[in-house]
Amino acid sequence: MFELLQYDFMRNALLAATAISIFSPLLGVFLVLRRQSLMSDTLSHVSLAGVAFGVLLSWNPTLTTLITVVIAAVFLEYLRTIYHNYMEIATAILMSAGLAIALLILNSSKGATSVSLEQYLFGSIITISQAQVIMLFTLAVVVLIGFVLFLRPLYVMTFDEDTAFVDGLPVRWISIAFNIVTGIAIALMIPAAGALLVSAIMVLPASIAMRLGKSFKSVLLISVLISFIGLNSGLIASYYMDAPASAAITLIFIVLFLLTSSVKKLARR
Repeated sequence: MFELLQYDFMRNALLAATAISIFSPLLGVFLVLRRQSLMSDTLSHVSLAGVAFGVLLSWNPTLTTLITVVIAAVFLEYLRTIYHNYMEIATAILMSAGLAIALLILNSSKGATSVSLEQYLFGSIITISQAQVIMLFTLAVVVLIGFVLFLRPLYVMTFDEDTAFVDGLPVRWISIAFNIVTGIAIALMIPAAGALLVSAIMVLPASIAMRLGKSFKSVLLISVLISFIGLNSGLIASYYMDAPASAAITLIFIVLFLLTSSVKKLARR
């Protein structure tokens, strides 16, 4: 176990996993409660278009991904207000468009760039840099501060948006801010988790915690604990099994979800 800490790449990976386990499940709980689980999947696919624009413009892919995902997050809130009962249609269209744009641009730039779509589809947490680790911890601090300051408005808005509006809460602006923070989180997680699996890493710990927690705050705390255990144990398992870290992490979360569901069913009998 301690031999892992001898390598810089594993230390960075474990630190990145710890940072992600702080903010990812907190955002995931609200995504699940707001029935916006598909939004994380949509933004992760749109992020690929951001990478493609970075290649096309010869800019830093991280910067263009952040810009693209933030714009998409704001646009999703606009679509939510218009197609309130058919939101899944709008998100599916946006998801497909993001992936199609990414494929077209990267295919036309083949040979002119060393950027591979596969590295963004599946990610590689063991190749994450120290600068990326710092950005992830910075985001974790921002999310924690935001939750401390705005937990009650978010709670009220999540369960009863009409009541929140009547109480004078800036529902639209809070929702847009939440979408933007979620988009930034996904953009920063892509290099580590990959576009195809980042949604699972956000949603599964929240889903498990909702089956175990007795109160809203306990769900938040349990989701962070589950995320920490799943991310770090998956990372360690991938090292010894010589397997992709993001896949190992996702499978551990799925196993935990199935075990939790089975135990809950047995407890009811």
